Amino acid sequence: METPSDTEIAQVKLPAVLDLAAADGFLDTMRSHAIAGSRLRIDASGVEILTLPCIQIILVVLRSQALVSIERPSDAFISAFNDLGLSWSDGSEPAPESAEHSMAAESTGAEIQPSPDRPMEETAMPKRIMTIDDSKTIRDMLKLTLLDAGFEVLQAVDGQDGVDMLGKEQVDVVITDINMPKMDGYAVIRHLRGQSEHKSTPILVLTTESETEKRNLAREAGATGWMVKPFDPEQLIATINKVSP
Repeated sequence: METPSDTEIAQVKLPAVLDLAAADGFLDTMRSHAIAGSRLRIDASGVEILTLPCIQIILVVLRSQALVSIERPSDAFISAFNDLGLSWSDGSEPAPESAEHSMAAESTGAEIQPSPDRPMEETAMPKRIMTIDDSKTIRDMLKLTLLDAGFEVLQAVDGQDGVDMLGKEQVDVVITDINMPKMDGYAVIRHLRGQSEHKSTPILVLTTESETEKRNLAREAGATGWMVKPFDPEQLIATINKVSP
């Protein structure tokens, strides 16, 4: 006999291939069931291919307040997370990261550069975060994570859009991708550091790139920190709070 709580449980079986084309539909499913407060059980037994956008969606939803559980994960599903040094388990600590995907020496899990002194702001207003990324999926995941943490979120669809918006807006932290059309992340950072109003604004790079040379380029341009996609929501929030206390 079903109880009321039983009837609130939705079950979704994941397809064999969770690629970029499936990411938007998967996100809509997670939103409609999980983010709305429904209990959602996800059967991952048939997954054979799991791409980064879908990994990111799973990470964000499992680290949010949504009532979601992953059941019977396939070997391919588990390997996709293990290969990135991440844990898919809801409520668990992230798995130890490999050297290749390590996000560095701080307890927040991000590589942080010293920031110029910033004046203390006597305000109870929520922090304003600008995200710059040409991937709608990543923008959606960032917005979901940041709103859940109580931040105000502004979004830009590429580097030029971000620079244009930041010419009119004051924000507490900028999160930018590197590989984008019109203006890449390096150019965004250099432009902002050349503006008096953004000389000390913390700028976090969030990218799929992990090469030391590219990190050094971002550091030389003036980046405050570097994180590798897919991001762990808890680490991202901890990093934001570290660079903008």
